[in-house]
Amino acid sequence: MAMSTSRTNENGQSLVFDASHLQFESSIPSEFIWPDHEKPSLEPQELVIPPIDLRSFLSGDPLAIAKTTQLVNEACRKHGFFLVVNHGIDSKLITKAHEYMDFFFGMPLSEKQKAQRKLGEHCGYASSFTGRFSSKLPWKETFSFRYCTDAESSDIVDKYIVSKMGEDFRQFGELYQEYCEAMSKLSLETMELFGTSLGVDREYFREFFKDNDSIMRLNYYPPCQKPDLALGTGPHCDPTSLTILHQDQVGGLQVYVDEQWQFVRSNPEAFVVNIGDTFMALTNGIYKSCLHRAVVNSTKARKSLAFFLCPKMDKVVTPPTGLIDAENPRLYPDFKWLNLLEFTQKYYRADIHTLNAFSDWLPKQIN
Repeated sequence: MAMSTSRTNENGQSLVFDASHLQFESSIPSEFIWPDHEKPSLEPQELVIPPIDLRSFLSGDPLAIAKTTQLVNEACRKHGFFLVVNHGIDSKLITKAHEYMDFFFGMPLSEKQKAQRKLGEHCGYASSFTGRFSSKLPWKETFSFRYCTDAESSDIVDKYIVSKMGEDFRQFGELYQEYCEAMSKLSLETMELFGTSLGVDREYFREFFKDNDSIMRLNYYPPCQKPDLALGTGPHCDPTSLTILHQDQVGGLQVYVDEQWQFVRSNPEAFVVNIGDTFMALTNGIYKSCLHRAVVNSTKARKSLAFFLCPKMDKVVTPPTGLIDAENPRLYPDFKWLNLLEFTQKYYRADIHTLNAFSDWLPKQIN
């Protein structure tokens, strides 16, 4: 499980992912070429699922609650993916978040590298994973930062961004602080939906994540002249609990459903929501972690905003007793989110087997 940390290519040169140059190259470095069995589907079909109307669930109407919880239950037991509409998030805030993302990724590489992500950490700017892996590299750039709900961290996003990028980024930091607060609120409302749909107390999961210690990530997928060979993000399940994603109009997200990759059409009015490994463990495997990936294209950059809901670092992830019985015995050991985060940042590249690999690894660390 030890990961490769090679920082040079096959010619012994330092490998740098500079989108401003690589997006125009007719041939791409071999490190970005994926194996044949993982290369993008040429003509995937569209995944069509009914959107979840959050406003109707929160209205208190029994029929609306029954309908939305049934739809969520079916989706999460099967593939862990759905769309949320009527979510109450200000469209101007979303638009601004996309505009600021355009500005950041449009800067020269040297400027973005002021917030360079260090090996083993999960916050900061990353140009692909060139410093972490030596093959199957993703064709993307990311900028990630931590968000916490506790009173002492009321401006944690703003402080972090200004500390890395300078005082000129104060407005940038304040905007994403506000965006994270909106995403945390939406996440907790979604947790009420999960509590109801699983038949545990409506407030159970909301209380569990009330003091969340989450991650916000800006994703940028530049054009690639060989989109049939590369992937923006390889097939994986998120190790976090819940992902709330807003796509731009370009599209590129694919979900693995019914033994095939299916694409998710962009909808500016909706948020994409998917279950992660931590929440799958919290539901004792009843709700499935979503297997997904992102493809690239040769003409347009794609951008997305991803909020990863996570519990507090020292919170013990253990399912409620109501989800454990003879038909549903315990599948995963108790763990703290801090341990799974460390595992994915230092020892294991997230994929479809992360949770099982972590379950095998964890006892060895304790003993």
